[in-house]
Amino acid sequence: MYIARLLLVLGLATAYGPAMADEATPVTAVTAPAAESAAERYLGKARELTLQAMGFLGIRYRYGGATPESGFDCSGLVGYVFSQVAGLALPRKAGEIGRVGEKIARDDLQPGDLVFFDTLRRPFSHVGIYLGEHRFIHAPGRGGEVEISDLTSRYWQKRYNGARRIVY
Repeated sequence: MYIARLLLVLGLATAYGPAMADEATPVTAVTAPAAESAAERYLGKARELTLQAMGFLGIRYRYGGATPESGFDCSGLVGYVFSQVAGLALPRKAGEIGRVGEKIARDDLQPGDLVFFDTLRRPFSHVGIYLGEHRFIHAPGRGGEVEISDLTSRYWQKRYNGARRIVY
């Protein structure tokens, strides 16, 4: 499990750019861009969101859980990560989070977007954070732990409800 997680983090870090691939490389000079675009700021926060969320892989599921110490349910994980990285207080329930942000098409998913599913016979009853390459991280349910799943699997395809982008 540890090796798989490490390989995933390294793969995503490489995909996000060479600066993330080797954080041990010393930085000798830092120059701030004159005007960072909104897209660059969004991508930077999305990178932070996904990496922070992956740090919780293996944390046990707990209904109503909203911290790494207590465990997470799906909306608790999403809320905690967005609070820590973006300083945003999202609603507590997945269905309520599903009304926040910008609705986006499945083909337009970007890392950091939220993906929603019908897992309890009601729309938007489950939420996860999209990582890229058809993968998302979530707290799946009783007896489970925070994990990465594939959107293209039959189970998740059948239950997919949509996606939202939270602009921060």
